[in-house]
Amino acid sequence: MRYLFFNVILIFAFSIPSISAQVDKDLAKVQQILHRQAADWNKGDLEAFMKGYWKSPALTFIGSRGVTKGYENTLNNYIKGYPDRQTMGQLHFDILETDKLSKKSIMVIGKYTLTREEMDDASGYFLLVWKKIKKEWVIIADHSN
Repeated sequence: MRYLFFNVILIFAFSIPSISAQVDKDLAKVQQILHRQAADWNKGDLEAFMKGYWKSPALTFIGSRGVTKGYENTLNNYIKGYPDRQTMGQLHFDILETDKLSKKSIMVIGKYTLTREEMDDASGYFLLVWKKIKKEWVIIADHSN
C-alpha cells in the first residue's frame, strides 16, 4: 500500500511541472512580445510596435481620451499623440502581475515609463487582455492611463 501511495505521489509530482511549463511558455511569449514592443517603440517604429495588437476593428483601447475601437484608429491615435522621437522618448515596461485566465487568454497589469530628454517624463499603469488567435498572442484590449 505504501508503494502505491508513493507511486501516485511521484506521478502527480512529475505531472505538475509539465502543466506549469505550458503556462510559463505562454506567459513568457506574452512578455517577449512586450519586450519587442518596447524595443520597437524605442526605435521610433510605431507600426512595428503595433504588431502586438490584434489587427481588427474589434480591438479596444481605453486611454485618457476615452474608448477607441479598431486597430487603425488606435495606430492613428499613437501617431497623433507621439508625432516624433522627442515625444516618444524611451519606453520601459514593468510587469506587475500576469494571470493566465484560460488556455487562450492572459491578463497583464503593469507600469509604463517614458523617459524623455527635453520634455517631462511620463508614466502610468496599464491592463492588457491578451488572446491567442490563430496560434498567436495578441492584445485585444488595452486600458492605459
